[in-house]
Amino acid sequence: MNSSNPFKNLKKDIPASIVVFFVALPLCLGIALASGAPPFSGLIAGIIGGIVVGSLSNSQLGVSGPAAGLAAIVAIAITDLGGFEIFLVSVVIAGVVQIVFGFMKLGIIGYYFPSSVIKGMLTGIGIIIFLKQIPHFFGLDKDPEGDWDFFQVDGETTFSEILNIGEFISPGATLIGCVALAILLIWSNILSGRSKLFEIIQGPLVAVVIGILYYVFTMNSDYWSISGEHLVNVPIPENIDMFIGQFSFPDFSQIGNIDVVITGFTIAIVAALETLLCVEATDKLDPLKRVTPTNRELVAQGVGNVASGMIGGLPITQVIVRSSANIQSGGRTKMSAILHGFLLLASIILIPTLMNKIPLSVLAAILLIVGYKLAKPSLFKEMWQAGWRQFVPFIVTVLLLQINFLLGVGVGLAIGIVITLFQSYQNSHFLHAVESDDSGRHEVKMVLAEEVTFFNKATILKELDNLPRNTYLELDVRKTTYLDHDVIEILDDFREKAINREINIKLISTRGTVENPDSFVDFFKLRPQEDVFKF
Repeated sequence: MNSSNPFKNLKKDIPASIVVFFVALPLCLGIALASGAPPFSGLIAGIIGGIVVGSLSNSQLGVSGPAAGLAAIVAIAITDLGGFEIFLVSVVIAGVVQIVFGFMKLGIIGYYFPSSVIKGMLTGIGIIIFLKQIPHFFGLDKDPEGDWDFFQVDGETTFSEILNIGEFISPGATLIGCVALAILLIWSNILSGRSKLFEIIQGPLVAVVIGILYYVFTMNSDYWSISGEHLVNVPIPENIDMFIGQFSFPDFSQIGNIDVVITGFTIAIVAALETLLCVEATDKLDPLKRVTPTNRELVAQGVGNVASGMIGGLPITQVIVRSSANIQSGGRTKMSAILHGFLLLASIILIPTLMNKIPLSVLAAILLIVGYKLAKPSLFKEMWQAGWRQFVPFIVTVLLLQINFLLGVGVGLAIGIVITLFQSYQNSHFLHAVESDDSGRHEVKMVLAEEVTFFNKATILKELDNLPRNTYLELDVRKTTYLDHDVIEILDDFREKAINREINIKLISTRGTVENPDSFVDFFKLRPQEDVFKF
């Protein structure tokens, strides 16, 4: 595929953009509500994320917009800073900081996250998506679509909201949700492989059209009708002045406020981290295995946040929910992300009334499929079979992500680092010992690993101290390319003990073989100002 020509794959990108649009529309509105911001601010962020960030980014499948992971930070900031217009200054500052991050080439940070943590993040988000859509699927819409936290401000939790379904279930919303889910399953599992028509016309689009028709034909029914709180709610301006009046502008008189600046840096760091993790995850899901230039992505996100903040939008990140929906719907290039932005723009200008006839349960059915595909049960089995070193950071990330995004990723990363250090601790050397003759003399061969750091001091020291008297030690460093100064000092200390314990040392290296070296430091020619030796 030639990704340099974004128009070559429109037959795949257009249907995918429509799916992403239907996924993004309720999320943009819901995340704004969950953030305590005007609903229109979420739509602005979605439009900017699609058109501006999509155009500047070189991520072929990533989709940007307002992120649920920032909702708590945004809600607190708007209250503490004293108003939405003041908060918008922080969004602009965050964008500038992200641009600087990009030019400083800090995008490489994302590559230091273990694969198990990335998979855990994807799976955890998939579970959140699935669980959060269950109440909306049955017509329980007391809370906004973007209320993603496990512990919610109204005292409810993810599971208590699900248990409340029986009290608030809407028959009409439930029925059309089930119909939509059936359409999606039949379309993807049966029809899509039988004709190109079913590949061009996507199941989610058919489900939404059926949902609109259902609402229109049942709106006068007392039992099967769908009430307004179970429908998409896009603002409907009556004239151009009311449309322009929906925009907010930053109060730059507060740009010197230290709290505003700190909030801007906080948003920049969290948004950059979420974006880089999403980029890594999206690249793993890309069937063509393309690699996104992360520094350019940070610059694109920064420009997007500056633009969003200037006209009243929420902070923007690349978002795995929309990105995975894009991939699963067959998107091929960044045109699908750009087109979804134009569809959001067209929806609020041309057809807001029609958009407001879409049942939220239909959109919930779409997201249930997305969530399930991200968190398939087979993935848990795969990670378990990969061993505890992969499974532990994976499952910890999955579980803690249900409570807080940064907590899940942070603890998962910390566990991954500890496991890596433990492996390094274990894999410092290979030891083989034999008793060579009747006199009781022992022969021991110790082969040091390719890289030996101060983390390996304990194991090497333990092995050396456990050597019995009258031992012939063959120390092989021919494979070693990096030897820490601390380890060299241990060897020198052991050399002095070896004389009293009748231990003879044979040092084998690429520089030659030495019997009982006088000094390991001198042999390795370690200068005083160096703290390591590189072969």
